[in-house]
Amino acid sequence: MIYLTLFVRFFLTGLMAVGGGLATLPFLQEIGHDTGWFTSMDLANMIAVSESTPGPMGVNMATYVGYHVGSEHYGVLGGILGGTVATLSLILPSLIVILIVVRVLDAFKESRLVQAIFRGLRPASMAMITAAGLSVAKVTLVNPSAAGIGEFFCVPQILCFAVLFFAMKKWKLHPIAYICIAAVVGVVLAL
Repeated sequence: MIYLTLFVRFFLTGLMAVGGGLATLPFLQEIGHDTGWFTSMDLANMIAVSESTPGPMGVNMATYVGYHVGSEHYGVLGGILGGTVATLSLILPSLIVILIVVRVLDAFKESRLVQAIFRGLRPASMAMITAAGLSVAKVTLVNPSAAGIGEFFCVPQILCFAVLFFAMKKWKLHPIAYICIAAVVGVVLAL
């Protein structure tokens, strides 16, 4: 039953998350909230790991959640099956849509309706990505359960964010360099 739940939840996520990996975040938040499989802090950690590992972020996160849930119920082999089910169900809608689009788009690519649909999808996917980014910032940069205003803001994380943001604007290094720098700073701050 857990594999069917994984399949349905990630199939719907793959079907509705237009705009790439970041667009899956609102759906993943909902999955975590509805199922209790992971918390908001777990999601923030999954984002950090998924962004720093090869492959699409949404796929990496689906694989992780599927493995975690499957192994929690059925051990390591159950985790492998859960990761496989979640990953395949996330990419299946895209595969189906791509196969349909390839067949249909050539015939209708000049259609005003098709162009209007794509113009409408752009701001919708941008809004989903922005909402996901704001929710990640909330989990990472503030502590809503803090008693006082001084504890509300996570000052080390905010400073790290500001320094890296301005560094990225000034020096055009590869993103991996900034991910490594942030990882080192995180380790140093944790000590």
